[in-house]
Amino acid sequence: MNVEERDDISGEYKWNVEKVYNSIEQWETDFEKAQEKIEELKDFEGRLMEGPEVFSQFMEKYSDTSVLVAQLRSYASMKRDEDTRKEDFQALAAKAGSLSSKLSSDTSFVEVEIQNASEQDYREINESSGGKYSHFLEKIREKKDHTRKKEIEQILSNLGEVLSSPSDIYSTFTNADLDFPSVEKDGEEVKITQSNFTKLLKESDRGLREEVYSKFYDRFNDFDNTVAKSLDKEARTNSKFAEIRDYSSSLESALDSKNVPTEVFDSLVDAVDTNLGPLYRHQELKREVLGVENLKMWDVYMPMADSDIEISFEEAKEHILKALKPLGEDYVEAAREGLDSGWVDVYENKGKRSGAYSGGAYGTDPFILMNFHGDVQSMYTLAHELGHSMHSYFTEATQPYIYSNYGIFLAEIASTVNEQLLTEYLLNNVEDEALKRHALDHQLENFRNTLFRQTMFAEFEKEIHDAVEDGEVLTSGMLNERYSQLKQKYYQNADVDDRIAREWMRIPHFYYNFYVFQYATGISAATNIREKIIQEGRNEDYIDFLSSGGSNYPLETLEIIDIEADRDTFEEAIDQYRRYLDRAEELFLD
Repeated sequence: MNVEERDDISGEYKWNVEKVYNSIEQWETDFEKAQEKIEELKDFEGRLMEGPEVFSQFMEKYSDTSVLVAQLRSYASMKRDEDTRKEDFQALAAKAGSLSSKLSSDTSFVEVEIQNASEQDYREINESSGGKYSHFLEKIREKKDHTRKKEIEQILSNLGEVLSSPSDIYSTFTNADLDFPSVEKDGEEVKITQSNFTKLLKESDRGLREEVYSKFYDRFNDFDNTVAKSLDKEARTNSKFAEIRDYSSSLESALDSKNVPTEVFDSLVDAVDTNLGPLYRHQELKREVLGVENLKMWDVYMPMADSDIEISFEEAKEHILKALKPLGEDYVEAAREGLDSGWVDVYENKGKRSGAYSGGAYGTDPFILMNFHGDVQSMYTLAHELGHSMHSYFTEATQPYIYSNYGIFLAEIASTVNEQLLTEYLLNNVEDEALKRHALDHQLENFRNTLFRQTMFAEFEKEIHDAVEDGEVLTSGMLNERYSQLKQKYYQNADVDDRIAREWMRIPHFYYNFYVFQYATGISAATNIREKIIQEGRNEDYIDFLSSGGSNYPLETLEIIDIEADRDTFEEAIDQYRRYLDRAEELFLD
């Protein structure tokens, strides 16, 4: 597919961000308004808990200001992502980011004053609002033991940009400065990059895959000490923050910020560690289908479905909407309207940000950025991002701004439910055997990458943070050894070579402070929810789940549809993986 300039792409395939702002001038006007609103918020410092009327006034102003700042930032980011070559929108996005940081810094007094309020003041405010702010207040008050004095909180807030340096430096190094060799593909030189690495590992030429794999990790090895130092500093920053806030570990600190107990993390790791058999079975199936004597690390990403399928954007939409019928008419019609009314920026254009995401802000459409390439993967990506957008759609229709942020722990559930419903629809309703193979292969890879691989990453994260907290220094040699041991445990039926020990160097999520385990819990919960929807007709409960947003703690929100983030849920997801493997053995080996 030729990559066109953005102006050459039809408007029906572009998102309508002009509904947010129709000009830079309008954006600048709102930017000045937001600055004034932030200054007004500062006037409440020292008197926030004077009484219900003052608190209510603050919350109204705070919500209005936060919504405005979020819309400013969302618009600027989306316009930047349309064409990253345009410096004016890069500057606009940076300007919006600074404004967001200022809002956070200038309202850092809120948590301290709420936590220091008397029980009587707290009760009066809560009762006068009819419980409107109860969860908001409760979340803040329960963090009292981990909140420091106002002056310290302000310093920590102001230091946020500086303390993200390890992540920022790593990102700049890997995306801008790290230069990889080229390989010859179909008679042409192709430059290896971070973004095309896994795509090249799906090429049918096994010799090419090995060459790409070797050159990629050998290049990382040239900078092993630099990358190890950046990860060491990241882990130390997390550890120091945990210490400052009086947590027993980096893990406890990270999960407490997500309102998730550490028992969930531990149960996930334990459930996966004791159920690696299906993963080994998947490795053996792939080895047989590929017809190789030993499954090498450069074979792992190779799909078992061997024929390319072209799927237009219109075809993808119809497959997805038909697949989502179990979620009910309201869900499907809202999704259809969104897909047809400017939610989605569909095709790649020169300068456009790579990948895909669901964006927007409270008060805007839940926009979707795509780089649709007319294949099965693009269809699944659209289903995934639509799940996120519909989650935001139902949340905003029901919840005020303060409860609009539902967090990543819940977010990945909605996206994965959509993917799994799409797989079930394709396997049970289409006649094209090649498409069925692609759907099943996609689902198996989703379990491998999301449930097992992300849990392996989570184990590694915990190991390195434990090491730092025990006084160890994270050297490249130590990191290679720890990672290699995990890789050997998870890929017992594959040939784990020395180069794969460096894989930790290319994973940016290790700079996200115990983020990745939520992908694994998300696919587990989604698997169980999909069964409840299909087998028990629990679609209305699922809509209630989506509509609840952040109005309760994550585990309580899951209870709306009778799901617990426990070992049973994780093992049921693994059992579903087994059932997909049963179908795959019939489909690929017959």
